[in-house]
Amino acid sequence: MTRILISDPLNEAGLEIFRQAGADIELLAAEDKHRLVELLPEFDALVVRSGTRVTAELLRAGKRLKVVGRAGIGVDNVDVSAATELGILVVNAPTANLISATEHTFAVLLALARNVPSADASVKAGEWDRKRFLGHELNGRTMGVVGLGRIGQAVALRGRAFGMNIIAYDPFLDPAVARRLEIELVSMDEVADQAGVLTLHVPLTDDTRNILNAERIGRLREGTIVVNCARGGVLDEVALLAGLESGRIAGAALDVFTNEPPADFALIRHPRVVATPHIGAQTREAQERVATQTAKMVLDALAGSLAVTAVNLPFSAAGKHSEPFLGLSEQLGRLASSLLDGSLNQIQIDLWGIDKELRAAITVAAVKGALNPFLGDSVTYVNAERIAADRGIEVIRATHQRSREHPHMVGVTLSGETGSIEVAGTIVGEADPRVVRFRGFRLEFRPAGKLLVLQNRDVPGVVGKVGTLLGDAGANIAGIHLAREVDEKDAVAVIRLDEVPSESVVRGLAALPEVLSVKLVELG
Repeated sequence: MTRILISDPLNEAGLEIFRQAGADIELLAAEDKHRLVELLPEFDALVVRSGTRVTAELLRAGKRLKVVGRAGIGVDNVDVSAATELGILVVNAPTANLISATEHTFAVLLALARNVPSADASVKAGEWDRKRFLGHELNGRTMGVVGLGRIGQAVALRGRAFGMNIIAYDPFLDPAVARRLEIELVSMDEVADQAGVLTLHVPLTDDTRNILNAERIGRLREGTIVVNCARGGVLDEVALLAGLESGRIAGAALDVFTNEPPADFALIRHPRVVATPHIGAQTREAQERVATQTAKMVLDALAGSLAVTAVNLPFSAAGKHSEPFLGLSEQLGRLASSLLDGSLNQIQIDLWGIDKELRAAITVAAVKGALNPFLGDSVTYVNAERIAADRGIEVIRATHQRSREHPHMVGVTLSGETGSIEVAGTIVGEADPRVVRFRGFRLEFRPAGKLLVLQNRDVPGVVGKVGTLLGDAGANIAGIHLAREVDEKDAVAVIRLDEVPSESVVRGLAALPEVLSVKLVELG
């Protein structure tokens, strides 16, 4: 009999699904949490919420453990890397709180716009001072939505019902999809320039951290309202407080914070801030959906199905020999995506000499890599192609005979409104991934680490100037790879660094007259 250990409270609807499936479930009492390592070896699955930290030590103790079910969206409390290494599938319920998060966005927005919390407190104190609570209407304002995933689209739809004009920033949404939604796609800076209400709906990734930074807060129109019910860390809280104190920002409605609970409550206590303690998903309906979705996912995963919302995947079905090419393909997609400016419309994967049974997995890996820089860990090997389809991104796979240069090769070409980026790679030896074609150049390097990508005029002294500037800044060069084509005036350089350079260093490189463009890419 399948045994499932549930270490945090789970809605009864989820427990009933386990019982109907004939699973042997055990509910761990709070006072027995310290016994998790002792108890886990006897169970096939572990179901947690945010109250249990699933560490590498705990996972290693799970000798029978096949699945960890996280009843919720985030998996910050689960050591996913350790789970992957141990072949343990991690599943979650990423869509369960869609409606709750959408409605909470408007709950705090309206509460802020109409001074509901302070007016309520005033009346309950026995006061009746209507003049103090002059509010703002939403009708006629421009709502800037940052991130047009499911929640962002649902917020935009409801914003239009309030008579608001909708603009949005999402580099991974096809403009044709935005047109069907009657949403104008603009740049992030244009959202900051035009929005009367700016609401954030992106995951926290390296690309979205402080996406609403001090510079963009400085661009906001006088009287803008800022809403964040997405993730702490996607806006600069220090700069937000400064904008509130200066009067540039009319108010902020916040459900999430960089640190929870915050160490400093100065932002929360500001009179023009409405704050809630990360309760966007705290509705009875959402809690029931979380429990039922997680229970179904865990049971499906235990049955061997890969049609689940998995945060990771052990790839046992494709065999160990597939792992190097899956890793290569994902990194090629991530590299190309990090270099593409503007929206992404098409992902083309070209396969030379790749075995038939690996082609689908390699395609999904490349799509996952292309989407990850903006969408983060919500994109998995299971849902990558579906997310691309939802966003109107065309995925094309082409197979070819072996190339003359390499017997097995993967190419990834990303196309968008501003152009295309093409990279290709192969595996050297048994498991050494290499880029072998890069933006039209024959250039070989490992797709990993912290990379500076420069396009420059092919004139003497460029390498010396770049090296001097990096050296003066204390940035150590771990490797440099150069290429040019015969009779071409331009060249390309990929520089691997030990540490991420400062923004001033990147700006200094871009300012060199010989340098045409420079981008920092972090591939991990």
